[in-house]
Amino acid sequence: MRRFLALSRSAHGVLDIAMPGFAALLWLGNFPSWPVLALSLGAAIAGYTAIYALNDIVGAPDDREKVAGGLVPGYAVEASVMRYPIAQKLISINGALAWFFLWMAAAIVCIWLLNPRILVILLAAAILEIVYVKLFKVTWWRTLVSGLVKSAGPLAAVYAVVEQPHLPWLAVMLAWLMLWEVGGQNIPADWNDIDEDRRVGGSTIPLVFGPRAASWAILVLLTGTVSLSLVLPVMSPLPLGWQFRIAAAAAGILLLLAPALRLARTLDGRDAARLFDHSSLYPLAMLVIMTAALIVR
Repeated sequence: MRRFLALSRSAHGVLDIAMPGFAALLWLGNFPSWPVLALSLGAAIAGYTAIYALNDIVGAPDDREKVAGGLVPGYAVEASVMRYPIAQKLISINGALAWFFLWMAAAIVCIWLLNPRILVILLAAAILEIVYVKLFKVTWWRTLVSGLVKSAGPLAAVYAVVEQPHLPWLAVMLAWLMLWEVGGQNIPADWNDIDEDRRVGGSTIPLVFGPRAASWAILVLLTGTVSLSLVLPVMSPLPLGWQFRIAAAAAGILLLLAPALRLARTLDGRDAARLFDHSSLYPLAMLVIMTAALIVR
């Protein structure tokens, strides 16, 4: 079972699930009913498990090249000894496909019971994940696709609790999510894998532009993330005042900007991995802040 959990990067996926939870509470302004909460949690767990598995299934040929040249020890939460389990022959491709379809079916069932329209978001996320993997050796612009994929869960969560969300504000939330994903997750993860990616001809921002430019891109993107987090309260029917904004800004400074500044000073791969780990905690921090706001409202 550990091999299949590694395939779906479950340690990271559990943290990711906090972001849809935050988005749902923000837009609803209350705790959802127990049936909606149970179905939403089931859809999130199944969806993230399936999409992360799809990444390794589609990327197996490139991953085999990396494994053939020897894996560089990683530092981030995703960099376990069982990275690329298909390429390391820990899981067969048929077993991985069965795992993917099992969780995809579970996600479809939960979403159908919640709001069938959300199935469009799930399908789009799967297609975009395939596109993202296929662009690995083509262009660094694929990082934007990663931002769209990671945003799919929170967007789906909004539609699970709000029948017709205000589209302009939804676009603002999408921008906030993409800035966090690209600056705090995607570029640092690529930095962590820079030696392996260079060996197999990958096209990532740290490889194409170099560590210095990548560190500045991270700083700009995460500054945008923290800035947009101060706008999030307008999306909620709950009157979220200055306390929420101070807490959100503090979470962003501690988990995003502080490690990003350290990375910009050192340009050390271990600090890139440290930023990735801290950024992975950002959704959980935002969920805790939102939950506390609902409790003390």
